[in-house]
Amino acid sequence: MKIRQKLRPRTMVTLGIILVIAVSVFFAVRPFIPFLNAQDGPGGLLGFRGGGFAAPRAATTVRVSPVQRDTIENNVVINGDILAANQVSLYPTVGGRIAGTFFQVGDEIRQGAVVAMVDPSRPGQIFSESPVISTISGTVLQTPVSRGDTVTAQTTVLVVGDLSSLMIETHVPERFSNAAQRGLSAQVRLEALPGETFMALVEEVSPVLDPVSRTLRIRLRFQGPMDPRIRAGMFATVGLVTSTRQDVALIPREAVINTYGSRVVFIVDGQNNASRREVEIGLENESFVEVTRGLDIGDLVVIAGQNFLSDGDPVRIVE
Repeated sequence: MKIRQKLRPRTMVTLGIILVIAVSVFFAVRPFIPFLNAQDGPGGLLGFRGGGFAAPRAATTVRVSPVQRDTIENNVVINGDILAANQVSLYPTVGGRIAGTFFQVGDEIRQGAVVAMVDPSRPGQIFSESPVISTISGTVLQTPVSRGDTVTAQTTVLVVGDLSSLMIETHVPERFSNAAQRGLSAQVRLEALPGETFMALVEEVSPVLDPVSRTLRIRLRFQGPMDPRIRAGMFATVGLVTSTRQDVALIPREAVINTYGSRVVFIVDGQNNASRREVEIGLENESFVEVTRGLDIGDLVVIAGQNFLSDGDPVRIVE
């Protein structure tokens, strides 16, 4: 009995010390409870969520762009070659042996000039040499034959082109063939002139598709004066405008999120909260898309940071 009476005061003192330490610890960590509660799952740390300690959600940094009315063009990007607008192959009128050629690649010739002579003689027979005459004025582009070659009336002796006027020849894939019409505009970029764009119009459209490549041959003519830096034989990248719509609602292409077959964007409301909108899309190109339903002109559409948003999240707009 005496032992218990001696231990009881010590026990009370120990319990008091523990209680004081517990209270001190609680008040020391109390400022951090909202942060821990925000990181906790449903219900929060120690049940504090909804009990007055819930921390506000951090605002997501985003960039925005307003919905605007403008013109959008849909185009097909294809490759082509620069050719002389007027280019012909010259043939002999008779078969025989090339007795002489009078021009080289790059030479300028005039219509009616004799470009080569063909000797149609046979063993035991002698005939007069037959001239090959140029049917156009221009520049010699190719000389497929040389002196002494044997040719027929179907052999190309010389290729002559008028380099004062150039065109672009390209082939449109079958799925876009119905959109290829005379008068369509196009933007042309050349490997030899990086960073520069030239305008052209479709001038010639083949009535049939190539059965092997399933493409439609078209030719385009440059608009305006010819740039002397452009030469026949250059490689061209053609952006053919297949359709145009004016005065429609446009947003940057990067604003649109594809989710399970739907198109979704986020807009920012007057309270700087994100609002999820499902939209319908019309024409598209590399930079913009047409919105036919779901947005109003002037809505601020999130174009950067939208992949981390949920409906109702607070946001902070930056330039």
